[in-house]
Amino acid sequence: FSVKVYVKLNHNSPRILCLTNHLRNLELIDPIFQWNGPGGGLSSENSSVQISPTGTLILRHFNLSGVYTCSIVYKLTTMQPDKNLVIKYLIYAYSDPKNCYEFTARYHAAPCNSSHNTSFEKALLQILSKLVAELSCEVTLIKSECHHVKMQRGGLQNEIFFTFSVASLDREKHNRLCQQSACDASHRLNKAKHLIERFFKQQVEISRKSSEPLPEIYYIEGTLQMVWVDRCYPGYGMNALTHPDCPECCVVCSPGSYNPSNGIHCLRCDSSLIYGATKC
Repeated sequence: FSVKVYVKLNHNSPRILCLTNHLRNLELIDPIFQWNGPGGGLSSENSSVQISPTGTLILRHFNLSGVYTCSIVYKLTTMQPDKNLVIKYLIYAYSDPKNCYEFTARYHAAPCNSSHNTSFEKALLQILSKLVAELSCEVTLIKSECHHVKMQRGGLQNEIFFTFSVASLDREKHNRLCQQSACDASHRLNKAKHLIERFFKQQVEISRKSSEPLPEIYYIEGTLQMVWVDRCYPGYGMNALTHPDCPECCVVCSPGSYNPSNGIHCLRCDSSLIYGATKC
């Protein structure tokens, strides 16, 4: 059977032994170790591979998932013939999920074909992006749709339905001077969530205090909603049944599956023959 090993993408693997537990407790005479990976034979001459004299393998900056085998030829006594053993590993790259908050909000709008709506959408996204930029978070528009809405006991009005996400960026690339707790992605994401909630609350308060008539495009009070979303990179997915030792990891999709988007699961695809497929 194959032993499953999980290695964080672009990190070094743990030490992978070319021995069974039984052989570790025995004296082996003239052992010869040979490792093979998805691309063929492995050797320490390759900078991404480190093999010790006792056959222990470390994969550096790992990104090539697949079947790795090591064969060991040895004797238990000088008089015995050579014994040969092949050990098979399935080594999977994984990454942590990309967490984000997904918001929906509704705005009273200009007529649906009006360019005013498009201009307003751009301005709103710029404001929200600036709001969370110092936290190394980014705002991404998922969709923006204009609809005619029949009001309760009233006429028709135009409304824009906004859906956008807020995710944390890799802090190291943006600011290396932050404190460790302040760098934590979930900590920054929570602060960004509070800033955005406060922004929409303030819009309501400003409208209430103002004696001016409402503008053509304005936020509809009480329509802001939010959900917490886990996402995996394309080519990766979560599956606690297939990967019980790494249930909350985004593990590379195995042959026979793929993930084309930032979804959470690898989808079945019989024609996919590679690890990490992003299309079927």
